[in-house]
Amino acid sequence: MPFVGLGLHFLVAIYFAIHAVRSGQQTYWLFILFSFPLLGSIVYFLAIYLPDSRLERSARKVVARAAKALDPTRELREARAAFDYTPTAQNQMRLALALLEAGQADEAATNYEACLKGPFAKDLDIRWGAARAWLASGRPAQAVAQLQAIRAQDEGFRTEEVSLTLGRALAENGRPAEARHEFESALARFGSFEARAEYAIWATLNGERELATRLHAEIQQAMARWNRHTRELNQATLQRLQAATAAASRDTA
Repeated sequence: MPFVGLGLHFLVAIYFAIHAVRSGQQTYWLFILFSFPLLGSIVYFLAIYLPDSRLERSARKVVARAAKALDPTRELREARAAFDYTPTAQNQMRLALALLEAGQADEAATNYEACLKGPFAKDLDIRWGAARAWLASGRPAQAVAQLQAIRAQDEGFRTEEVSLTLGRALAENGRPAEARHEFESALARFGSFEARAEYAIWATLNGERELATRLHAEIQQAMARWNRHTRELNQATLQRLQAATAAASRDTA
């Protein structure tokens, strides 16, 4: 029986080692996983695997939606008050994120730009926020540059989100071939609803009818197994997909 348990530990360590290689993690994780299979797997799960998983992202979405429903402007009010009272870099980061989440992309971008000039210029979360703000405020070229810099700095940082956002930014920057490659890679690598939906949006808006039809069919098959909670979590993406379909229909009418 002890051998069975030991073998199971190594199987788990191998699984995480494959994830580490595929997601571009530092090679020292392989040493940790195989030198200390049980403890190393636990540490890897908590430090790398869980934060990058869809489960973690879903949990964050649930918390954010609940807080926003109770008081939609609370975080923005508190973040602005904190920055006005103590204009530190940390408080400006918080304000920039609150502005972005509140849909005030232009002001968010201004604050992120200020953060990028300070001591946290290479902070990945700030760079990620700046890229999202630039994309949302109609500056896709700047978003592309920042997302590529993030990937160069750490390939394992928010791998799926960075890939899909980069695909959107490339598309809006008039680089459809590169956008297509990014979406194809994300779908092949992650196979998630988000990857399939973003690719479907791109295909729909770019007149790729056969591809769009296939992706829409796959999305409908996935949605047939959803519960109300899952549908609510993905509502924003579904609305963008519906808007893209409506826009394509108008163009062909």
